[in-house]
Amino acid sequence: MGLFVKKPMSILMQEASGEGENSLKRSLTALNLTALGIGAIIGAGIFVLTGTAAATHAGPAIVISFIFAGLGCAFAGLCYAEFASMIPIAGSAYTYGYATLGEFFAWIIGWDLILEYLFAASTVAVGWSGYFSRIMNDLGFPIPAALANAPYRVEGTHDLIRTGAIVNLPAVVLVLALTALLVIGIKESARFNNAIVAVKLVIVLLVIGFGFMFVNQANWHPFIPAIEAVKDAAGVDTGVTKFGWPGIFAGAGVIFFAYIGFDAVSTAAQEAKNPKRDLPIGILASLAICTVLYILMALVMTGLTPFRNLAVPDPVYVALDAAGPGLAWLKYLTTIGAIAGLASVVLVMLMGQPRIFYAMSRDGLLPPMFGKVHPKFKTPYLATIVTGIVAAAVAGAFPIGLLGELVSIGTLLAFVIVCAGILVLRYAQPELHRPFRTPFVPFVPIGGVLVCGWLMYNLPRDTWLRLIVWMAIGLAIYFLYGRTHSKLQKTQG
Repeated sequence: MGLFVKKPMSILMQEASGEGENSLKRSLTALNLTALGIGAIIGAGIFVLTGTAAATHAGPAIVISFIFAGLGCAFAGLCYAEFASMIPIAGSAYTYGYATLGEFFAWIIGWDLILEYLFAASTVAVGWSGYFSRIMNDLGFPIPAALANAPYRVEGTHDLIRTGAIVNLPAVVLVLALTALLVIGIKESARFNNAIVAVKLVIVLLVIGFGFMFVNQANWHPFIPAIEAVKDAAGVDTGVTKFGWPGIFAGAGVIFFAYIGFDAVSTAAQEAKNPKRDLPIGILASLAICTVLYILMALVMTGLTPFRNLAVPDPVYVALDAAGPGLAWLKYLTTIGAIAGLASVVLVMLMGQPRIFYAMSRDGLLPPMFGKVHPKFKTPYLATIVTGIVAAAVAGAFPIGLLGELVSIGTLLAFVIVCAGILVLRYAQPELHRPFRTPFVPFVPIGGVLVCGWLMYNLPRDTWLRLIVWMAIGLAIYFLYGRTHSKLQKTQG
């Protein structure tokens, strides 16, 4: 039994066309899939990270950071699109890795994707809680601080310190409510997501359209601010710099989180009506639309107010406030848009994770309960419930900083492996039918590996240490359970 045994494409194709008690319901169109991608991408990135990254890293040149990060995502997106058209199976990068690099790498990707989907759901739920608590306070229904904040905060690199709060209740309630919706059905969830996406797209377009009318172009000069030393609270030079081209690249690593989510489209492969055609459309269209919106929003925000003013939790609100009474009416709509936008991100992340578990369970690498499909709703309900409970517990207990730093490195690792997988499969099995072909191979997949790998390299050392610990836990589970229960290992052993 080899660690690198590959799952034959013939078996994958058979699973893709299979029907039966444990099959998922095919009900999603290209429009639904594009909306799922937009729903996952437009959230914390456009409403929070754009402003803070501009203020602390790149200034108005955060636009260039978005282009660079978007380039890495475009490379990865093109590779995802080829895989998704070839292998329209729930499981996303996990399934692609199983077909190209072998079971050991597939397990690593599957375990790694928990950092992207489950932890991202918890991270964004915490951000949603902050906006929700603010608007409830404005309406005269304040939520007690003890019930709207994490009971723990991180001190140093790993010490958890009690804050005095009990639980972040709004985050918990949001996750559990969306989990219930996902259990009921993918079509119902998609309709809910479509409505939310429409709301936040309208609000984002209003901010861009009316915001450009109030831009002060002097705020864009210098477009790339001069390099400055970063000092600590005591005014001592830390040896770290910001702004200039180093700040642009650092900003690209930070705002990469803003692009996370387009790959979640591929987890719905077995619920798409015409996956070979619609999955590439959903992945690439959502990525292209959101990249354009991010760039325009960054230009508006840094044009409405000096970029240094944007280092706040609600930078869009601050930018609109700086424009004066002319845009005052948009401030409250923006808060509503942020609440809607973040909720749809949580929904799509909670949708993606159970489908990874579903695929791993069907292969025997996780217990059979994760592969159970509800007889009426045709959703992986037990995996969805487990995901929801864990995500709710994590969102209710831990701060956004600790959660968020794990998400980017997990996603980047998945992107690197997917890009490498396209390269391997093109040379190992060139005869395979590819309804969508990644253009300019090998340059696109190599570019994806290099850009995403470089962004990983620039993440903090503590984030790498946490990734190593997380992977060690995953490998222990694989060797103690997954390898001995693997269906592929049994058939080839």
